[in-house]
Amino acid sequence: MRHAIRSIFAEAGNRIKFAGFGNSAYSSREIGEALRTIEKAMLIHLVYPTTQTELPFMPDIKKSPRLQVLDTGLLNYMAHLQKDVFGAQDLNNVYRGHITEHIVGQELLAAKTSMLSKPLFWVSEKKDSSSELDFLEVFNGEMIPIEVKSGPTGHLKSLHNFMDSFSGNTAIRLYASELRQDIVKTPKSKEYTLISMPYFLAGKIGEYITE
Repeated sequence: MRHAIRSIFAEAGNRIKFAGFGNSAYSSREIGEALRTIEKAMLIHLVYPTTQTELPFMPDIKKSPRLQVLDTGLLNYMAHLQKDVFGAQDLNNVYRGHITEHIVGQELLAAKTSMLSKPLFWVSEKKDSSSELDFLEVFNGEMIPIEVKSGPTGHLKSLHNFMDSFSGNTAIRLYASELRQDIVKTPKSKEYTLISMPYFLAGKIGEYITE
């Protein structure tokens, strides 16, 4: 348990494997029990992926979860990232983009009214290609894909791959620029509405979707 608590800040934002967690010799069973206990204490969340593209979305607990800790400020302090964060022009350039994803995950969790509900993320692990979409979240009964990116719309490969198989036509991009709305087209010619929002509006996505 002590090893798991010491290691969670270095592993936060990553997809993790229980066996050998934190460069240890502990087994999957030992680490799994420790992390699930820490999760019950609400210090962390284990966010599991789904491979589905239609409701109802179910987490696949056989796959590696993403580790979310209680607070991004605490993560920055414990992982000695404060200087990098304070000096960054775009937070997506800090810690391989994990900080911005972690902030968004924290905001999505903070906006929830039920502790039984957690964000999902989507993965496609085909032999010829793999994709990972940062978040899937329900707003007003509608599943909305969310990608955390700094680049232009043409670089949203995972989001485009998801939208090609998804029946919905609205997606969110969180990035370091102004609020805007565009009609974009996937490489397979599906058109959908992309709402681009600055990172600090992550907790307001539901309100903007409603508008």
